[in-house]
Amino acid sequence: MMTTSLHWRRFVFCLAPLIALLAACDGGAPKTKPSEATTYVSVEWDKLPAVNDTDLMAGYNSWFSACKRLAKDPVWGGTCALAAQVPQNPAAVRDFLKNQLQVYSLRSSEHGANGLITGYYEPIYKGSEQRNDAHPVAVYGVPDDLIIVNLDSIYPELKGKRLRGRLDGRVLRPYDDAATIGNKGANAPVLAWLENPIDLQFLQIQGSGRVQLENGRQLRIAYADQNGYPYKPIGRWLVEQGQLTKDEVSMGRIRDWAIAHPERVNELLGSNPSYVFFTLRPDSTEGPRGSLNVPLTAGYSVAIDRKVIPLGSLLWLSSTRPDGTPLVRPVAAQDTGGAIAGEVRADMFWGTGDAAGELAGNMKQQGQIWMLWPKGAALPDAKPKD
Repeated sequence: MMTTSLHWRRFVFCLAPLIALLAACDGGAPKTKPSEATTYVSVEWDKLPAVNDTDLMAGYNSWFSACKRLAKDPVWGGTCALAAQVPQNPAAVRDFLKNQLQVYSLRSSEHGANGLITGYYEPIYKGSEQRNDAHPVAVYGVPDDLIIVNLDSIYPELKGKRLRGRLDGRVLRPYDDAATIGNKGANAPVLAWLENPIDLQFLQIQGSGRVQLENGRQLRIAYADQNGYPYKPIGRWLVEQGQLTKDEVSMGRIRDWAIAHPERVNELLGSNPSYVFFTLRPDSTEGPRGSLNVPLTAGYSVAIDRKVIPLGSLLWLSSTRPDGTPLVRPVAAQDTGGAIAGEVRADMFWGTGDAAGELAGNMKQQGQIWMLWPKGAALPDAKPKD
């Protein structure tokens, strides 16, 4: 929110009607609370699937890397302080986790313990700092006229909801959707120029990426904000149009379809009204930063639905890779995403570049998630089921 003055508080109360603009709010209209749909089932440690020492340490250290950010967190602060004294060996880490954390199996009211595990990555796209014939697609920073209102500062029941729009005189109206921005542009700084709009769409879906310049230098692009519209998968539109089956949808198949149907690309992209704005980050060898503002660890950081799993949580994941190889390890909840919604749901960060992209693009696996939660701490908006 740009200001918290009384002027803005009065302004928000005068929105008429407020609910009409909630479609341009984080996640759309208010959804069912997790406590009405999610069950946290307490289980014993020996019920967890076994994990090898290498994965144990990598997942634990991924979680511990956020402890400086969590030092004052009412749930994780104390656990993080104790973790700083734990020796870096598997036996000590296992003892620490068992002594300090309780295991809860995540269950949905609809699908039980099974859920969807997908993947994302940091793509690298060819681009330019100047617009030219080969690079006509703008990567926008945050628009100068984008207004953000934190609704929970006034309406506690709308916790986590933000209203985004632009001023039209004294009236706040929804911001432009993706199709409008694609046609008219945005009142925003341009950070880079890409070769084609599909690259931009995938960059927005992943939330971060790198732009490979012709001089060999790379620009690191990271999520900054969004236009307020709910994310709608373009793959779903292709299925609805009869262009692909549900099982065929992948980043590669979407790109192939776009190449074969250039006359319909704008229609495809316009089916997703959400539009992401970016910021430049210093280039480094560490992973991109997620919603927790810590570098993501390839294979051990996940994006989650924060209404179910608070950021900073340590999870135990059991799933498979796209080739069927078992994937069992602790992972850290360090990111969120517009498409990541549900009780048993995680999106695993696989790293940077084409190999990570192929793995992420094919990752649509069934899996189970256990939340490792500090003993004695209240669960997020839900009561445990023994």
